[in-house]
Amino acid sequence: MSLEERIKEVNARIEAACARSGRSRDEVNVIAVTKYVSAAAMASVLDNDLEHVGENRWQDAADKWSKLGDRGTWHFIGHLQTNKVKDVIGKFKFIHSLDRLSLAQELDKKAAALGLRVKAFVQVNISGEISKYGLSPETVAPFLEQIRELEHVDVIGLMTMAPHEEDPEHTRPVFRGLRELRDRLNGQALTREPIVHLSMGMSNDFEVAVEEGATWLRLGSVLVGREEDFQWA
Repeated sequence: MSLEERIKEVNARIEAACARSGRSRDEVNVIAVTKYVSAAAMASVLDNDLEHVGENRWQDAADKWSKLGDRGTWHFIGHLQTNKVKDVIGKFKFIHSLDRLSLAQELDKKAAALGLRVKAFVQVNISGEISKYGLSPETVAPFLEQIRELEHVDVIGLMTMAPHEEDPEHTRPVFRGLRELRDRLNGQALTREPIVHLSMGMSNDFEVAVEEGATWLRLGSVLVGREEDFQWA
């Protein structure tokens, strides 16, 4: 399918999932994950009104930023090394992988120097998979208390990755677990403002994530496709 056709199909599937769960389509935002495509392909994504783009590694994003950094809203969705904060700060409006105190402190330090605020999602390893980054659910509350006084880091949401399942329905407990954790944390008033957002759901399982309350979907293969899907003159 063309990019335009994929966008149309993904939107239809999101709308159907919203209808099944009694949600408004306006509550669900889409990040087009462009980590496996070139700057030219990312330009095509932006040309098709996909405002939000996601990258996993600064090394892969640097060339795209040099060409397209003045367009779209950039999300850093991969594991962020503390020594790479200097590269992504001020370029990526959202960080989806806050998972340790040293990273929070470095984000705060660099953001303060630039006079800006970082919108961050705390990454939570709901599934407990050893291969995945993120805080365990029971350590999120004390972590939020630790970083509460960092004036330039605003925790706006939680993020998780579900295991890749043949049947996406099997991911439901992971997404539900993140939503329930958010609600419990809000009940404890651990952040300056209530935690609103849930960054969860990828190409294989985004409809289940929508049904369980996702506000940000990170969509690569089902939406952006592969580099070879784009034809250049």
